[in-house]
Amino acid sequence: MSGRNKFGFDPLESVPGTPRRERSVGPMGAAVREAAASLQEATEAKVELRRRNAEDAKSWRDAQAEGRVLARIQLDAIETGDLPRDRLDLDAAAASDEMEELKASIRARGQREPIEVYRDEGGRYQLKKGWRRLTALRQLWSETGDAAFAEVVARIEPQETSAVPDRISRYIDMVEENVVREDLTFAEMAQVAIQAAVDPDIDGVDAEAMVGRLYASLHKMKRSYIRSFVHLLSELGGTLRFPKDVSRNLGVDVARALKAQPDRAGVLRGELEACASAEEQLAVLSAFVAGEAKPKPGPSAGERREKFEFHVGRTKVTARKGECRILSRRDFSEVPRDRLERAIRAFEAALEE
Repeated sequence: MSGRNKFGFDPLESVPGTPRRERSVGPMGAAVREAAASLQEATEAKVELRRRNAEDAKSWRDAQAEGRVLARIQLDAIETGDLPRDRLDLDAAAASDEMEELKASIRARGQREPIEVYRDEGGRYQLKKGWRRLTALRQLWSETGDAAFAEVVARIEPQETSAVPDRISRYIDMVEENVVREDLTFAEMAQVAIQAAVDPDIDGVDAEAMVGRLYASLHKMKRSYIRSFVHLLSELGGTLRFPKDVSRNLGVDVARALKAQPDRAGVLRGELEACASAEEQLAVLSAFVAGEAKPKPGPSAGERREKFEFHVGRTKVTARKGECRILSRRDFSEVPRDRLERAIRAFEAALEE
């Protein structure tokens, strides 16, 4: 077959030694290719961005539905009256040294832990957890006028019907924080159970049964102590003016005595009404328990008891032959020696009277 083309000449042979021309992409072609590559990359980036945005949006909706989103709320937008607080003396707690320490921490480092709120039927924010933090911020705002203390960081309970806790769950959420920290007295825990039992939005359960629902995570012995204080507060009511000062053992003993002879409750209430201090209240309760104690077989009436115990405020005293033991929350090693010596001399002088 002839290699001649239609123009009548043979293919040109390259001259030996002539450099071969490189067919590189020209400026226009390079620009087109770069534009195409850039468009491809931009399209892929947009697709990836849309995918991530969709994931982020879903995560945000899930977080909102589960109550994991924090918000800043004006202090005056939060109400505290829907749930009864788990502290008996709120005024004392608001003016305590612990509150001053919390305020100093917030002033120096800001609010580190959020409070928890929920919306009531009227759409208002109601406090669930964090009364001390909210109170500290309100005091700081009142004292300084600093805008840094005008808002509180809060976790808002989800409003979806399927995710809203029932009323009893809100009570549990309110107390669990302080129960875990052992920051509540047995009287305060008992008072919460009493208030929850009469809450119209909770199915009818008596106060002692409510203890099992509110404090299910506690050891059964602690729940037993709380039930004793439920009985104590229910029987004595407002005549027990200093319930937080009643120790665990004394409260349990008084409750046991009241159950054994309920007809003496009226006499005890009358004696408690005349008490003007926690010390007087303690003396009345201790005498009541002593009067209820049944005689035990043992030494004759003329012989001394081997030991006996009583409480003065939060101090427990154990007396036996040659020994008087004092158990208190005070760190006696921090008391100056001369002051401690004067106290001991006064103690001995009182014994000699």
